[in-house]
Amino acid sequence: MQIVLRNLLFAFTGLLGGMAQAEAVSILGRNVLNAGRGSLFVAARSPQSGQTAALFIDRDHRGMFSDRPANVTAYASAPAILRGTDVQVIRALIEEAESRRDGYDAVQHGARIKPRKRPTQMTLAEIFAWIKATPGQPHAIGRYQFVPKTLRRVVAKVGAKPTQRFDAKMQDKLADILLVEAGLHRFRAGALGRKGFMNNLAKIWAGLPNSSGKSHYEGYAGNKASITLRRFDAVMARISPDRG
Repeated sequence: MQIVLRNLLFAFTGLLGGMAQAEAVSILGRNVLNAGRGSLFVAARSPQSGQTAALFIDRDHRGMFSDRPANVTAYASAPAILRGTDVQVIRALIEEAESRRDGYDAVQHGARIKPRKRPTQMTLAEIFAWIKATPGQPHAIGRYQFVPKTLRRVVAKVGAKPTQRFDAKMQDKLADILLVEAGLHRFRAGALGRKGFMNNLAKIWAGLPNSSGKSHYEGYAGNKASITLRRFDAVMARISPDRG
């Protein structure tokens, strides 16, 4: 009887040991004991190519820091017109250099076929239609003398609709994109010197002189500075954080 009980106890103990071994799992990953089972801390699966964006994918539209498509605004919402005396002074200086006679309704004097309406009375669609219908001539237009390539780019950046008018408010908003690109915020913060900012502005507007006293585009397509470096510097000095 005792022998039978010992045999039964041995068999039962072996059965429990086998069950315990079968249920053993590693919380750190797979091993021989848990092949085919999920670990408690199993690593996340690698995303399949093309399905999930990496944070720093270079030059890829899915990356957080990649270039945005041309039709997507670079802002959470269309940027408001910049405020401040410094911006007003810079805008007026650009008008003095680029469009002092007609301001917001200026059309490049070399354009043989002018728009049928004043630029401020035209929609963006009408502006682009005029450009397309009159190839082979200058198309710089408005207070800031936007050329077609630049105009298309900044219109896309602010998310403007073709039906919106090319009025003063719109022109200011589009020009503000260029001011920011030239380093306006850095200039305001004192991180970009007056001369450096002036040279950046001169790379955008041919009527402004760079530190050489000439247009950045001197002699190209008849361009030349239309105000003196002394005038440009004196005006900018009044709004410059460095005052130097």
